[in-house]
Amino acid sequence: MTIPVVVGVDGSEASLEAVDWAAAEAVLHNVPLHLLHAAAEGREASGLIAAASERARQDAPTVRLSSQVSHDDAASALIHRGRNAFALVLGSRGLGDLADMLLGSVSLAVAARADCPVVVIRGEAARRDARFGSIVVGVEDDESSGTALEFAFHEAQVRRCRLLAVHAWSAPRGACTTPEAPTWPLEAHLRPPAQVLDDALRGIAERYPDALVERRLIEAPARRALLQAASQADLLVVGARPRLVHRGLQLGLINHALLHHAPCPTAVVPHR
Repeated sequence: MTIPVVVGVDGSEASLEAVDWAAAEAVLHNVPLHLLHAAAEGREASGLIAAASERARQDAPTVRLSSQVSHDDAASALIHRGRNAFALVLGSRGLGDLADMLLGSVSLAVAARADCPVVVIRGEAARRDARFGSIVVGVEDDESSGTALEFAFHEAQVRRCRLLAVHAWSAPRGACTTPEAPTWPLEAHLRPPAQVLDDALRGIAERYPDALVERRLIEAPARRALLQAASQADLLVVGARPRLVHRGLQLGLINHALLHHAPCPTAVVPHR
């Protein structure tokens, strides 16, 4: 059975924008679309699901559509459903006491704990309509970028758009360097920034020979570099390291900041 794109529905405008994006994503990847509503009962839940389903059918009349109402809390229901999903798609804000925050509490919790890619829909409407024809993916100096790169390359392939691979780097204070040939002493396990990017892309680029890939090294903190690059992108993709944390922030400071401030839809892809 083909696993679906799953979208969280709570009746907010942000969740309806997520339905639109998820429907388009399901069509692009030829996978089903599953609508999930949690933490409500009775007619209200049925009405929300019915309205969201009708919206999805208008956007994507050929997509295989299913829906579900769960009586678990929203984050738990989405995380559980995400164990067998192509991706989870969420609005950046929801209903409730925290709706006026930069990022809804449910979206943040799901992005931190899901087993599949989580896409939080951010930015203006034009950002959801492939206006720029560009995807940005962040590349780190460790293995956590591998699954994010796979997701980003696949997205770029089905969208037939440009992929911008960004590696942010910083030299020690006072050092005079270039990204290709730094002059500061390197520990044995460290590599020049250009090599980090080349090494990360080498294998996957061979599997996607037709991909239009641009490599960019930015000497800046990763948060600033990725937000700058995302200003001209339709989707930002970042990896997430597994963290042995029972409670609290599990995303890391960079991903946490991107989910609050990115100008476009942002995918957090857990490392497998």
